[in-house]
Amino acid sequence: MDVCWNFLLSLFIIWTRPYGAVTQELKLEPMNSYVLRDSDVGFRAMVQGSWVIMTWFVKETQVLTVRAPAEVIPSSDLYSARICSTEGPNCVDFTMHNVTRDQAGPVTCNVQGPYKPQTAQLHVQESGTVSIPGGNVTAIQDQLVEFQCVTTSWFPVPSVSWSQNDHAVNSSLYNTSSTAEGEVFTSTSTLKIQAVSNTQVECIATLPALKTPKSSFVFMQIAPKPTDWTVLIAVVVSFGGCALLVLFVVGIIFCYRRRKEKMPIYQNEMKRVTTESQSSPRADEQRNGHVNPSYVPEDHTTRSRWN
Repeated sequence: MDVCWNFLLSLFIIWTRPYGAVTQELKLEPMNSYVLRDSDVGFRAMVQGSWVIMTWFVKETQVLTVRAPAEVIPSSDLYSARICSTEGPNCVDFTMHNVTRDQAGPVTCNVQGPYKPQTAQLHVQESGTVSIPGGNVTAIQDQLVEFQCVTTSWFPVPSVSWSQNDHAVNSSLYNTSSTAEGEVFTSTSTLKIQAVSNTQVECIATLPALKTPKSSFVFMQIAPKPTDWTVLIAVVVSFGGCALLVLFVVGIIFCYRRRKEKMPIYQNEMKRVTTESQSSPRADEQRNGHVNPSYVPEDHTTRSRWN
């Protein structure tokens, strides 16, 4: 009984289903478009079924109307449309020229009739400059070297990465910070690597709208370790200092010995001089005050003559 009832219910649903309904579909691509400021961007609308009027909106503002089969009514020179060359009249290419960041947002295609409007998202980006301040680097073997990469005037914040000899550097070896400067961003990425061999270090910045990333690179040249020279200099200085100290001590000892050797000679000489001075009569007279420099001896011959 239940089986019969279910069978009759299925037949009723099939018989009551509407006939003659034609599927109408509007397809828009790409649904997300990334483009650089001041460039052109295109969207394609494909209609399954017949249509008469198609309208395009940018951020809720109608900018262009297309009438089948090929009549285009633009609102300004910033927008254009044409029937696709390969897909036939049910395909329309819509182009925005010299886009600005003010135009970023929803782009909607609407076809009159039983079609559901389709909306894509437009992302307008800006690429700036990439630089590694300081230029090429000379590093000592096994030294930890720091590099900085600066990206200026980007929107949004770019994705920054590093490569060493065209091989990607592990993200754990660098960190990146960003600051807003008006409507654009400046980022600084710091990389620390060990100097092992001569290498090319490259900083890479990219955005979804960039077909080719922007980059800047420098060369790191390895210098030999100065440890051998340091040890040699330290050894020479140490031995030189020891030699000077030894010479200084030897000089002091030599001077001391010479002085001790001269002392007895000096004392003996002083004793000899003292002895000779004491044994000399003239010295005794001079010491006792008997020497008179003005004394003149008498002339005995003269005295006898007067007598």
